[in-house]
Amino acid sequence: MALETYHKKRDFAATPEPRGRKAGGVGHGFVIHKHDATRLHYDFRLEMDGVLKSWAVTRGPSLVPGEKRLAVHVEDHPLDYGDFEGTIPKGEYGGGTVIVWDRGEWAPVGDPHKGYAKGHLEFELRGEKLTGHWHLVRMHGRPGEKRENWLLIKSEDAAARAEADPDILEERPDSVKTGRGLDEVAGEAPGWSFKTGRIGKSKATKTGAAPDPRPANPKSAATPELTGAKAGPLPDFVEPALATLQAKPPTGERWMHEIKFDGYRLQARIEAGRVKLLTRSGLDWTRRFGKAVPEALAALPVGKALIDGELVVENAAGASDFSALQADLSEGRSDRFHFYAFDLLHLEDQDLRGVALEERKKALEVLLADAGVPLRYSAHFDESGGLVLSHACRLSLEGIVSKVRDAPYTSGRGRGWVKSKCGNRQEFVVAGYVPSTTARKAIGSLVLGVYDGGKLRHVGRVGTGYTVSIAKELFRRLERMRVQDSPFDDTLTAEERRLVRYVRPDLVAEVDFRTWTGDGNIRHAAFRGLREDKEAKDVAREPAAKAPAGAAREVAKPVLKLTHPDRVYWPDEGVTKAGLADYYTQLWRSIAPFIVGRPLALLRCPSGINGQTFFQKHAWKGLSKTIVQVPDPAEPGGEPLIAVNDLDGLLGLVQAAVLEIHPWGSTLKEWERPDTITIDLDPGDGVAWQAVIDAAREVKDRLGQSGLAAFVKTTGGKGLHVVAPLKPAADWTAVKAFCKGLAEDMAADSPDRFVATITKAKRAGKILVDYLRNQRGATAVAPYSTRARPGAAVSMPLAWDELSPAIGSAYFTVMTAPTRLATLAADPWADFRAAAKPLEGARTPPRKRAR
Repeated sequence: MALETYHKKRDFAATPEPRGRKAGGVGHGFVIHKHDATRLHYDFRLEMDGVLKSWAVTRGPSLVPGEKRLAVHVEDHPLDYGDFEGTIPKGEYGGGTVIVWDRGEWAPVGDPHKGYAKGHLEFELRGEKLTGHWHLVRMHGRPGEKRENWLLIKSEDAAARAEADPDILEERPDSVKTGRGLDEVAGEAPGWSFKTGRIGKSKATKTGAAPDPRPANPKSAATPELTGAKAGPLPDFVEPALATLQAKPPTGERWMHEIKFDGYRLQARIEAGRVKLLTRSGLDWTRRFGKAVPEALAALPVGKALIDGELVVENAAGASDFSALQADLSEGRSDRFHFYAFDLLHLEDQDLRGVALEERKKALEVLLADAGVPLRYSAHFDESGGLVLSHACRLSLEGIVSKVRDAPYTSGRGRGWVKSKCGNRQEFVVAGYVPSTTARKAIGSLVLGVYDGGKLRHVGRVGTGYTVSIAKELFRRLERMRVQDSPFDDTLTAEERRLVRYVRPDLVAEVDFRTWTGDGNIRHAAFRGLREDKEAKDVAREPAAKAPAGAAREVAKPVLKLTHPDRVYWPDEGVTKAGLADYYTQLWRSIAPFIVGRPLALLRCPSGINGQTFFQKHAWKGLSKTIVQVPDPAEPGGEPLIAVNDLDGLLGLVQAAVLEIHPWGSTLKEWERPDTITIDLDPGDGVAWQAVIDAAREVKDRLGQSGLAAFVKTTGGKGLHVVAPLKPAADWTAVKAFCKGLAEDMAADSPDRFVATITKAKRAGKILVDYLRNQRGATAVAPYSTRARPGAAVSMPLAWDELSPAIGSAYFTVMTAPTRLATLAADPWADFRAAAKPLEGARTPPRKRAR
């Protein structure tokens, strides 16, 4: 087809669709429009021979391999159509609302012209939503049939999904261009959105091409007219607005709330395609952050702009992580940098500082609508500040920043921006260090202080949070800064002076800590990185964060002293023996009910997670006296098993490099009568996380039908554990039989979703419902236990309403879990033991009919 048919069907005086024409050159862009016309369908378009070959896919694409979706071949469209989004008036051809549902590039397998002529196009998609291997196959037409029917089919590959997995059409319904849904576009004037403001048209000449980064006329129609804006030159730098710390976020409709990022505050200055990234003190750090972020900023459709934001690195859980940012900078790595923009101070020839914040953010969102991957718009929340902070803390984020929505931009620290933190974190002056006891030319801990009335006061040490490379880099830097005498104005005790090498107090470290002690020292501290954007003389003690009512938990005081506390157990995260001990000390009240007085199986890693590991059930030589040795009544004269009775026993395990704790489902008082059921949901390759969540809810329902209460936790690995408390009445045989029946019923009822056998060959694309944790001597990882895997994840108890795609199995870590626990208003497992029921009263629920 040529474009004649396209032009004949449209009145371009009435429709906003582009007229377009056939283009030259060879391109491989693709676009999928979501089109709400007479009936909702998806227009699948592939760039070939200067046009977009188009098919109307009535039910939309499916990620299920082999599932055939009817694709009616329609007229060719011009390449300009690939950027079209809007409403075609009723009465016109194709009348209805159109959004850009997906876009990207396609790569033909073989000769695409031969495949098209033959009626079988085979290709790879590289889009924002659709990827992997696909087929378009022409069907044999019936006599007299005018339309040409094809089938769109997904191949089996890593991007494919099982039938039980979420539908991509429902999971991601909105536009990849503007983030709008069909209902938001319907009825709008062409090129305008009530959500995003004016939508600038792309200068692209073909689908997938980047827009011209610098418009010919900077004062184009895309430049908004904003109340309070003043004409003026682009400033070299603007002193940033700073947030004032307070314990609780402000209330009222005049406030909007944003997530507090954990990175470097930067101003992005753009002028004629040249970009500078400026620190909060005005230093030019552009070269420190690689090319991707500056290039993406330079490609924005603007001549001049000054953008306020934060450069971050996100961890595997998707949260900004200052330690990860520091590690990437140390290693010269720049591929994970993202710049979150949250304010717009200048646009073209307009100074926007006098404009209300809400209007500045709207203009910023429009500017970033088609931005490259490293750039992200920082959205805000209109819900109450307390609710936003509560959710941030449950997710172990740093906190929130609340801003007056109609306020101008005011430099310096004021009351228009307020920050509320989930935990205690602040900057400290580095005044000394203690060398590592386990590595040559590396630090083991930093000695810290704050300024008080112009005098440097000692506040203690931080001995965890250093990767091996950062510990060595700090040693090199600090050795060159050595001084003979203490820089502190107060006198240190003999213990505080032990092994300390003093340095000039020039460097600033950012540190997480649990609390301040009565004598003014920080407790349970973890290093997060150096703050080279802040002057040491500006560091003072900040007010401590206050947890929500009911969240305060007493922290136990151990007696056991660790040897070589700076031994690193998780090298990439910098978690040391001392850091692990601090973690368990803070969480002792939470973990104790699940490990005390039970036989334990342990995973020991004497050289950390990258060294040799031992799975150990019996006592060993040199075992700490704080650890209890218990004989197994079923094995008279056999090797004793292991148990702990108190925090010192747990720290004895830490001293012995125990990185995973797996308790039995019974206690030492009732060896043969278990008091816990654990169903382990272990997803095979290709299983979506939502499918694991759905499986957990199904186990909960089945246990509920049997009269048992169900609780859920992440495993710190791949899946979820659904755990039910029992009154210790039934024996192991009965409990195992019950759990086996539940697992086999799930596999029989939904064979496409579940398996109850360990065989790996049968598990691809399915979830193993593992019931074998429920037999004598078998174990499951304890709630709150760490995992000996990269990332230092922990097994975290959740409330059922917390299950969501945002919280994966390894979301919570040694570094973030204490913040969550300290700020939870209520423990989601507080009633675990009180909910116990005897298994005698339980029965396996009747099987559902197989589908």
